[in-house]
Amino acid sequence: MSPRPKKPRNCCKHRRPEDRIFKPAGAPMSELEKVAIEHDEFEAVRLCDVESMTQAEAGEVMGISRGTVQRLVCSARKKIVEAVLHGQALMIELDE
Repeated sequence: MSPRPKKPRNCCKHRRPEDRIFKPAGAPMSELEKVAIEHDEFEAVRLCDVESMTQAEAGEVMGISRGTVQRLVCSARKKIVEAVLHGQALMIELDE
Protein backbone atom coordinates (compact mmCIF):
# COMPACT_ATOMS: atom_id res chain seq x y z
CA MET A 1 0.00 0.00 0.00
CA SER A 2 1.52 3.35 -1.02
CA PRO A 3 1.40 6.45 1.17
CA ARG A 4 -1.19 9.10 0.63
CA PRO A 5 -0.10 11.80 -1.86
CA LYS A 6 1.18 15.04 -0.34
CA LYS A 7 -1.45 17.79 -0.33
CA PRO A 8 -0.44 20.89 -2.32
CA ARG A 9 0.65 23.75 -0.05
CA ASN A 10 0.61 27.45 -0.75
CA CYS A 11 4.14 28.60 0.00
CA CYS A 12 5.28 32.03 -1.08
CA LYS A 13 8.45 32.14 -3.15
CA HIS A 14 10.01 35.19 -1.50
CA ARG A 15 13.57 33.92 -1.09
CA ARG A 16 16.33 34.56 -3.56
CA PRO A 17 18.15 31.37 -4.71
CA GLU A 18 21.45 32.60 -3.23
CA ASP A 19 19.84 32.76 0.24
CA ARG A 20 19.04 29.04 0.42
CA ILE A 21 22.12 28.01 2.43
CA PHE A 22 23.21 29.36 5.81
CA LYS A 23 26.44 28.14 7.40
CA PRO A 24 28.90 29.04 10.13
CA ALA A 25 31.31 31.79 9.07
CA GLY A 26 34.79 30.66 8.08
CA ALA A 27 33.91 26.99 7.64
CA PRO A 28 34.11 25.57 4.11
CA MET A 29 30.90 23.90 2.91
CA SER A 30 32.78 20.72 2.05
CA GLU A 31 33.61 20.17 5.73
CA LEU A 32 30.12 20.78 7.14
CA GLU A 33 27.25 18.42 7.77
CA LYS A 34 24.09 19.65 6.12
CA VAL A 35 20.58 19.90 7.56
CA ALA A 36 17.81 20.29 4.98
CA ILE A 37 14.61 22.14 5.83
CA GLU A 38 11.69 21.72 3.46
CA HIS A 39 10.14 24.82 1.93
CA ASP A 40 6.77 24.17 3.58
CA GLU A 41 8.47 23.86 6.99
CA PHE A 42 10.26 27.15 6.39
CA GLU A 43 7.02 28.84 5.32
CA ALA A 44 5.16 27.58 8.41
CA VAL A 45 7.87 28.97 10.72
CA ARG A 46 7.90 32.26 8.82
CA LEU A 47 4.14 32.69 9.10
CA CYS A 48 3.96 31.72 12.78
CA ASP A 49 7.15 33.32 14.12
CA VAL A 50 7.85 36.28 11.82
CA GLU A 51 4.32 37.23 10.74
CA SER A 52 2.94 36.37 14.24
CA MET A 53 0.06 34.33 12.85
CA THR A 54 -1.63 31.63 14.85
CA GLN A 55 -1.22 28.09 13.57
CA ALA A 56 -4.86 28.14 12.44
CA GLU A 57 -4.28 31.36 10.45
CA ALA A 58 -1.08 29.96 8.92
CA GLY A 59 -2.97 26.80 7.98
CA GLU A 60 -5.59 28.86 6.14
CA VAL A 61 -2.90 30.76 4.23
CA MET A 62 -1.05 27.55 3.32
CA GLY A 63 -4.20 25.57 2.59
CA ILE A 64 -3.52 22.89 5.20
CA SER A 65 -4.83 21.95 8.66
CA ARG A 66 -3.68 23.54 11.91
CA GLY A 67 -2.29 20.18 13.04
CA THR A 68 -0.13 19.95 9.92
CA VAL A 69 1.18 23.47 10.56
CA GLN A 70 2.04 22.42 14.12
CA ARG A 71 4.01 19.40 12.87
CA LEU A 72 5.82 21.51 10.24
CA VAL A 73 6.76 24.22 12.77
CA CYS A 74 7.99 21.66 15.32
CA SER A 75 10.09 19.86 12.71
CA ALA A 76 11.54 23.08 11.30
CA ARG A 77 12.45 24.53 14.70
CA LYS A 78 14.22 21.31 15.65
CA LYS A 79 16.26 21.36 12.43
CA ILE A 80 17.14 25.05 12.79
CA VAL A 81 18.29 24.67 16.40
CA GLU A 82 20.23 21.51 15.55
CA ALA A 83 22.08 23.31 12.76
CA VAL A 84 22.97 26.27 14.99
CA LEU A 85 24.02 24.20 18.01
CA HIS A 86 26.14 21.72 16.06
CA GLY A 87 27.66 24.16 13.57
CA GLN A 88 25.95 22.59 10.57
CA ALA A 89 24.90 24.16 7.28
CA LEU A 90 21.14 24.82 7.00
CA MET A 91 19.78 24.30 3.49
CA ILE A 92 16.31 25.45 2.48
CA GLU A 93 14.91 23.04 -0.10
CA LEU A 94 12.74 24.81 -2.68
CA ASP A 95 9.86 23.20 -4.52
CA GLU A 96 10.64 23.86 -8.17
